[in-house]
Amino acid sequence: MHWRQTVSELAESSNISESLSKRVINLTEILEELAVEKYGEEFVEKLGELPLASLKALDKNDEEVLKELQEDLGGLSLSEIKEILSMYTTFFHLVNSLEQHEISRVNRRREFEETPENPRKESIAEAVYRFKEAGYDYEKALSMFHQMDIQPTITAHPTEARRRSVLLKQQELASMVSRLGDSDITPDEKIDLRREILNQLNLLLLTDEVRAERLSVEDEVENGLFYFTHSIWDSIPVLYRDIRQAFDTYYDKRPEVPIVLKYRSWIGSDRDGNPNVTSSVTWQTVVEQRRTVLKLYQKELNELRRYLSVSDKQAKVSDALQASVEKDEEKFPISERYERRYKHEPYRRKVTHIMHKIQFLLDQLSEDKKTILTESQKYTAPEFIEDLELIKQSLVENGLTGLSQQGKLQDLIIRAKTFGFHLSALDIRQHSGLHEETIEELLSQGRVLDNYGELSEEEKIDVLVEQLSNPRPLSPVESDRSEVAEKVMTVFEEIRDMLHLNEDIFGSYIISMTHGISDMLEVMLLAKEFGLWKHNGDSIESKLDIVPLFETIEDLENSAGLMGQMYEHDLYSKHLKSRDDFQEIMLGYSDSNKDGGYWMANWALNKAQYELGTVCREHDIDFRLFHGRGGTVGRGGGQSNQAIVAMPAVANNGRIRFTEQGEVISFRYSLSSIAHRHLEQIVNAVARVTAGQYSDTPGYLSGKEDEKEIMEQLADTSMKAYRDLIDDSDFWDWYSGITPIEHIGKLPIASRPVSRGSSDDMTFDTLRAIPWVFAWTQVRYNTPGWFGLGTALEEVKKDHDDVLEVLKRWNEEWTFFRTVLNNSQREMARTHLPTSELYNTEPSKFPELLTGNFKNTEDWITSITGYEKVLDHNKVIQNSIKFRNPFTYPLNIIQAELLKRWKNTDKEEQKDELTEVLFLNINGIAAAMQSTG
Repeated sequence: MHWRQTVSELAESSNISESLSKRVINLTEILEELAVEKYGEEFVEKLGELPLASLKALDKNDEEVLKELQEDLGGLSLSEIKEILSMYTTFFHLVNSLEQHEISRVNRRREFEETPENPRKESIAEAVYRFKEAGYDYEKALSMFHQMDIQPTITAHPTEARRRSVLLKQQELASMVSRLGDSDITPDEKIDLRREILNQLNLLLLTDEVRAERLSVEDEVENGLFYFTHSIWDSIPVLYRDIRQAFDTYYDKRPEVPIVLKYRSWIGSDRDGNPNVTSSVTWQTVVEQRRTVLKLYQKELNELRRYLSVSDKQAKVSDALQASVEKDEEKFPISERYERRYKHEPYRRKVTHIMHKIQFLLDQLSEDKKTILTESQKYTAPEFIEDLELIKQSLVENGLTGLSQQGKLQDLIIRAKTFGFHLSALDIRQHSGLHEETIEELLSQGRVLDNYGELSEEEKIDVLVEQLSNPRPLSPVESDRSEVAEKVMTVFEEIRDMLHLNEDIFGSYIISMTHGISDMLEVMLLAKEFGLWKHNGDSIESKLDIVPLFETIEDLENSAGLMGQMYEHDLYSKHLKSRDDFQEIMLGYSDSNKDGGYWMANWALNKAQYELGTVCREHDIDFRLFHGRGGTVGRGGGQSNQAIVAMPAVANNGRIRFTEQGEVISFRYSLSSIAHRHLEQIVNAVARVTAGQYSDTPGYLSGKEDEKEIMEQLADTSMKAYRDLIDDSDFWDWYSGITPIEHIGKLPIASRPVSRGSSDDMTFDTLRAIPWVFAWTQVRYNTPGWFGLGTALEEVKKDHDDVLEVLKRWNEEWTFFRTVLNNSQREMARTHLPTSELYNTEPSKFPELLTGNFKNTEDWITSITGYEKVLDHNKVIQNSIKFRNPFTYPLNIIQAELLKRWKNTDKEEQKDELTEVLFLNINGIAAAMQSTG
């Protein structure tokens, strides 16, 4: 059977949407044509037969068919395996892109269907509609937006397996395949389009799927800038048009909207565990971001200049704008040609002057650092915004309000206020252990003491307070620093330069593994060495927001108590006063899950948010919680807006940060339409919870001690089950034996190492959370997203007869519980135990343990939700998984075979060949699963 026919049958039986089905079939038809040309008819027949045979083996549990499949695929040469992997991986990547286009199409259809009385779900219009329905007047509704401070944070964590060149080709191909189904395309255009798709597909298949070498930090910066310059740049003005239109619809007013959202980034600045991020790399990142945004402004200004063709013969110009033009002519004169051309067009003259200023700044970026720092002060982002506002005010004063409130000028003002001259603020993150090591060295050099690391927490605090109060620096002018101290201290020199260039370019200083007050004071002491922190008698001058990061279960449980101690500490409270009594606190989702398992991590995080919000409010501290969420459920992933709505009310104050990582970035920001939908959902959620903070409703379990006891017992028991699994002396050998973790560690997909130790000597403790989850996903266990819950529920039932009734009520009434349960259902639906069984070739107790726990958890979840199967509430994802499984199964059979071959050979040349094919295989399964880590 031909591949296209197989796809058509499986698309129909899995009930994916008709529109998506047509596009996938069109894609397969063209892929098949290309495959016949390259590999022949027999190969294409195999591409069609493998999924059908897989379906028969899986649905009918036909062991004979499975054995034939394994023998068939196991007998293939490496070159034949590469051909199959190449076609299936390309197929999955393009299906993923087509699904994005389908999501965009559905969203657009819903926009046409919405009415003022029935706004689109999770839109900004819906949020404002809710305010109106709740009786909020215009001022109160707008005040909710004035409180918003939303900061998505782009990171470079190694979870995007695709090369940029491959990703771009895939996106372009998906767009072309989608156009094939358009009704307004002519027959000739269809023929030409189909030929171009064939050409692009051929190019894609001739492009290396896996990088030849590991990404550099500079490469990661370039990748991040791609999204900023396309979908993010395009989506931001649309977001504010949505807000203005919503207020116009429900309050008959179009307000001046405050900036509710700004981006942050870790790319090129996050040092924790990445030795490749140096001070010079961070400075180059600063320069590249500045260059990028200035070039974008030049392009927008050129468009604005064409747009504002207003003649002073036809309309007046404000005195302030005229005076501004005259001042610009002295400092940044324009050529005689422009003077003549725009003699009677003052707005165009003003825009031309602005373009000259921007070009001046761009030219300086080719100079040395000292020149850049000096010349940057000649035109700043606030002055740029002031220039644009002058144009706007002149238009308003002279009866051209429409031109000022919407269109190119308004969009540019919004972008200028959002991106400044820095594009996104860069955070610095470093591990607390390196700070301690550096402080010990400084104290020794300063002849204060030699054994700082051996002191108790109280003794460390005393020493640090004394040194922070002492005006003298610890580090001699000429001193030899150790490698660690050099890396840690040059960062503060870089921060000083960043702040001189532009105060907005530096975000926060984040301390990984914060355990005590001393961890915060150590950073203050390091900042003091470089003039970034000063003790002036009773007051303190600090240029840094210092952010603790709580990652382990123990640290999450202690976080509120520790922050309370900090707020009451004399010196730290003075530091906070210098920062307007503002404190940012970061919560680690990945490591907490790896440490305590899925259910405990989610409950510990929820409790920490509740307790941190409470302690901040008790001490009158303005705060922002920073959620270090990963892409997958096993690392805190899921829909960001649902997670925001599920937060405890006391933790909501309009301020929020969250990380955007890996393949999640490419999914959310590849298309401007999807980026816009993502951002409007975020704004909708934050608007709702910001209003909710004024509710008198306490936390869901407040006053319900018996029910709180159930949740605590669930968390504790699930963590015990999880720890019993991973702490078993035989576990690591089994896990590293059945999963491709060893090869994931060598994948050239990011600059940051996947292990805190050597990739050749990984252990559970040294392995980072991303590859930990990635490897489970490859073998279809997805253990970090569900394990422990079934065991915990069985244990809790022994002490609480009514536990099922309680859980059912929680699922109906409690957003947090429902969200965590639904996310777990998604991971369980993507779990495929028959596939996992392919890897268990040696006797072990763990497969039976995981299978039993899975089935137990499945029974409990369906009992709680009332559904027949897990994920029955989300048919779109459920159907997508059903469609993909028969195509994915052969990839897993191949992987199990390749791992066996790799273990059974001692020849390095063969191992190298197998490693290359395993990389392709890992990439293919990641595409099929739409997930790495």
